[in-house]
Amino acid sequence: MRILLLVHAFNSLSQRLFVELRQAGHEISIEFDINDAVTEEAVRLFQPELILAPFLKRAIPESVWRRYCCLVVHPGIPGDRGPSALDWAILNQESHWGVTVLQANEIMDGGDIWASADFPMREATKASLYRHEVTEAAVGAVLQAVSRYASGDYRPIPMIQANTDHRGCERPMMRQRDRRINWDKDDTQTVLRKIRSADGAPGVLDEIAGRECYLYDAHPESTLTGFPGSLIARSEAAICRATTDGAVWIGHLCDRASEHPFKLPATRVLGDSVSFLPEVEGYQPIRYEERGPVGHLHFDFYNGAMSTEQCRGLLAAYRQALKRPTRVIVLQGGVDFWSNGMHLNIIEAADSTADESWANINAIDDLAQAIIETDSHLTVAALHGNAGAGGVFLARAADFVWAREGVILNPHYKDMGNLHGSEFWSYLLPRHAGEEGARSIMQTRLPMGIGEALTAGLVDERITGHFDAYYQRLDVKSQALAASGDFHEQLERKRWRRQVDEKSKSIQEYREEELARMYQNFYGFDPSYHVARYNFVYKVPKSRTPLTLAQHRRAS
Repeated sequence: MRILLLVHAFNSLSQRLFVELRQAGHEISIEFDINDAVTEEAVRLFQPELILAPFLKRAIPESVWRRYCCLVVHPGIPGDRGPSALDWAILNQESHWGVTVLQANEIMDGGDIWASADFPMREATKASLYRHEVTEAAVGAVLQAVSRYASGDYRPIPMIQANTDHRGCERPMMRQRDRRINWDKDDTQTVLRKIRSADGAPGVLDEIAGRECYLYDAHPESTLTGFPGSLIARSEAAICRATTDGAVWIGHLCDRASEHPFKLPATRVLGDSVSFLPEVEGYQPIRYEERGPVGHLHFDFYNGAMSTEQCRGLLAAYRQALKRPTRVIVLQGGVDFWSNGMHLNIIEAADSTADESWANINAIDDLAQAIIETDSHLTVAALHGNAGAGGVFLARAADFVWAREGVILNPHYKDMGNLHGSEFWSYLLPRHAGEEGARSIMQTRLPMGIGEALTAGLVDERITGHFDAYYQRLDVKSQALAASGDFHEQLERKRWRRQVDEKSKSIQEYREEELARMYQNFYGFDPSYHVARYNFVYKVPKSRTPLTLAQHRRAS
């Protein structure tokens, strides 16, 4: 079918559905829901058989839903209505929640139901639940709804009949007062629940060190205690705040009165006001563990962004891991993201955005080069979460890329103001995808599922399962790699291949050529990268849908 995706933004769920629906053989085009006139024009140009709205922040125009079947993806159980479904589910400690695909009508979230799916809740942020449980449930429900619509003989269930769960009801938009932290009364789990219900947006507004800040990126502390509400320690970018029965780490803040009113590391936002706090080991996005001959290097960076300092810290940890008597190093990234490349927020807050961009890309290149030149171990990039931009090619620097089924890759830079990109993609991509494949990947600028990534050479193997099942299978595969009978032959072939490649063209030449182009992006006369980065960080609404997404506008 011809399906139009109508979205507020092309977020992780929308991208996953785009990939799954195209894989199922449907013709997909995308339109950003900017206003009624733009939406009506998109429908007129594309003439869809079905409209799907996986992520909207306002109602579909009546002129559209009366003429076309419009299916809305709502992150709540049948009967649930309102814009804060997942927020309330977290705050109310729901043990199970769901996703509903319903038909748009005059009642917001009140139309007939085409499909639904439920899932067990996990102790995690709203954003993490959305990227995993909500997305997986939505994929199943949407594919079922589309199949039912295509059959022509399915009749959707009226909301009043489908709402058999007493939890299904209309709830208002959650306000700051609904999740305000009472440090004198709230225990650790309550504080975590309140912050997680608002992470990644809008955050929990609170006063901290005399400033009004939104709180994000909260984690429990197991040993430290103090007077409830007081700041008691710091660890790298995070600050530790006492609760009535323990403490929590807060990794990121947004000071709305600052000249940089967006998410930044907590210690950076608070500056000298927390310099007196003792530095302890608590908040550790980089950690290393060993299981026999396999070393696992975790780097669970918030939203997958990698700052200059984080890249340097990860490189130091990687070099330490190489000194261990292991055979395989597994680069595991984080639960939600493997890596999304440069840390655009920290760059935007720097005194010189060009200088910080330059430092950041060089730090990532240092790490990528160290991985490429490793000749003592076999290396695996294991992706449980999505990867984008430089993060995709940083992963490809490893000998093997193993990715969880359901991971989405965005292997391109051009949407960030025609950024050229580095991380040795000009060496790695033709080697694995071929020259033509490399050109296609860099120009297409579309999200890629694991099936397509396998064909393109960006991924070597897929791992099924989620969370515990995924990690168990990853452990089995990495142990088998370390114990393989031809391990030494694989290592020798790797060394030989690097020697051959180096004689043909040195790794330093690739780096210098890429960085020369990046230097022009950062310091040259064309401000496109700086404008695109500013718009991204400040979340400036899109004024149009990129032609790479809007197939109907390319044709017209």
